[in-house]
Amino acid sequence: MYPSRRRLSLSRAIDKQPEEQLGGQEKRCRFLGAMRITEILAFFMVLIPVLLVIVAMFGYDQGNGFVEASRIIRMEPEPNVTSSDDSALQRDQEQKDSVDLSLLGGLLVSGFKKESCLSRYQSYLYRKASPYRPSLHLLSKLRAYEELHKRCGPGTRPYTNAERLLKPKQTGDSEPEGCKYVVWMSFSGLGNRIISIASVFLYAMLTDRVLLVEGGEQFADLFCEPFLDTTWLLPKDFTLTSQFSGFGQNSAHCHGDMLKKKLINESSVLSLSHLYLHLAHDYNDHDKMFFCAEDQNLLENVPWLIMRTNNFFAPSLFLIPSFEEELGMMFPKKGTVFHHLGRYLFHPSNQVWGLITRYYQAYLAKADERIGLQIRVFDEKSGVSPQVTKQIISCVQNEDLLPKLSKGEEQHKQPSEEDSKLKSVLITSLTTGYFEILKTMYWENPTVTGEVIGIHQPSHEGHQQTEKLMHNRKAWAEMYLLSLTDKLVISAWSTFGYVAQGLGGLRAWILYKQENQTNPNPPCGRAMSPDPCFHAPPYYDCKAKQGTDTGNVVPHVRHCEDISWGLKLVDNS
Repeated sequence: MYPSRRRLSLSRAIDKQPEEQLGGQEKRCRFLGAMRITEILAFFMVLIPVLLVIVAMFGYDQGNGFVEASRIIRMEPEPNVTSSDDSALQRDQEQKDSVDLSLLGGLLVSGFKKESCLSRYQSYLYRKASPYRPSLHLLSKLRAYEELHKRCGPGTRPYTNAERLLKPKQTGDSEPEGCKYVVWMSFSGLGNRIISIASVFLYAMLTDRVLLVEGGEQFADLFCEPFLDTTWLLPKDFTLTSQFSGFGQNSAHCHGDMLKKKLINESSVLSLSHLYLHLAHDYNDHDKMFFCAEDQNLLENVPWLIMRTNNFFAPSLFLIPSFEEELGMMFPKKGTVFHHLGRYLFHPSNQVWGLITRYYQAYLAKADERIGLQIRVFDEKSGVSPQVTKQIISCVQNEDLLPKLSKGEEQHKQPSEEDSKLKSVLITSLTTGYFEILKTMYWENPTVTGEVIGIHQPSHEGHQQTEKLMHNRKAWAEMYLLSLTDKLVISAWSTFGYVAQGLGGLRAWILYKQENQTNPNPPCGRAMSPDPCFHAPPYYDCKAKQGTDTGNVVPHVRHCEDISWGLKLVDNS
């Protein structure tokens, strides 16, 4: 019956047993073995269904408490649903979950063509989920603004009617179909542009105006359109564009100058088609009256506001009584204004997104931890400063961002596999000096922790070149890369660092500005919130009509860490 078992071994051939005795022994062994296997199988067949029922009834999900039995076992199959249908449903759910993540908790809307702006749908893959959720009131305001922009934006009938008011010898409704506008004028470096646009957008939402930005082709090359089925770019043929270069603090339609000459009041403002608002760092006391409730009431009746600013002036909007309640509902966490609005508005174009993702994959993706280090020395002629170098090293080592170096016998210790973590440091600087020093330090010496430190710097442009497209592409890519790091160190006064900190929702360590070439003590300090600093706030009590410390009026508007006279939004806690 079993030919293979008839093959006799060499020992059997020498010492042959009777075939009947051998066959009997084999049968008994086979029978007993089969009995044991059958018993074991029967035991498990009874036990497994019992365990499944227990798990279904008392299953526990560590993330969400007790889970529904349907998530563990399907007790009754749904009619007309096959296994292939289940797979399709699962794929649909996975796709839905992915889309929800890419929409940043409802901050963004779907409907955009993915190919036109890859960063909008892929950015969530490169950064950790934000610890700050947008409020429902903010989401509601954003959806309402999107409808307003779609109804009143360039190319619509209300826009055409409103622009007609700006042309000589033209008449029309001073508030055509409820559409009013605020135009941001292109001004200053890229970091300043980004934080100032976010401020103007916040003002637009508060006053039911449509935001239009001047910037032309270069702006479109850097950023995707933030609003669906419309544009935020000011048309090239806008009626007042040719006059922009002449707008200043002494212009005929300058808000501050008209106040100074007492040419603006409740009646005269009704005849104005536009006003120029000078809110740049060099604005005067009359310009600063913009932040008074009384003047806001006057501006409400002007169809077109043309604004020049390079500031993040959001903190002072929180001090205007008519805006206070609305802002409180939009931002329960006060120090997250730029974090939410920045992620909503500023999506890198496909060209810039390519720079970001290629660099990230090549130098940062495999690291156990990513450290951003933004170095901005405003005295460009000084070269590499030994004082700044010492300050940087003291900061990153004292704050345990980077490990100290081994000395003596410790240099020859072999770190364990657990200790050999990779930290990638992303440096952004106009020069390579600080990069070379840190790279050499961590290449030539082991660390006390056994961690391996990689130092990387994408570019070194030498000096700021605001009007060059490729320079701005790299600058925007590097700001965004810094925002993807786990921990961040930025330089005082630098809007470049502010943007990175805000987009990432990070409380960065700020390298304090040196005075008289001496190192500050401590070398750096932790930011109170992710929001930027308002470098040039007004110090004026509009009610009392006298000077006051605006950093000491409400608990959520305080003086900045890096600029003692600046204002910053922080959480009440």
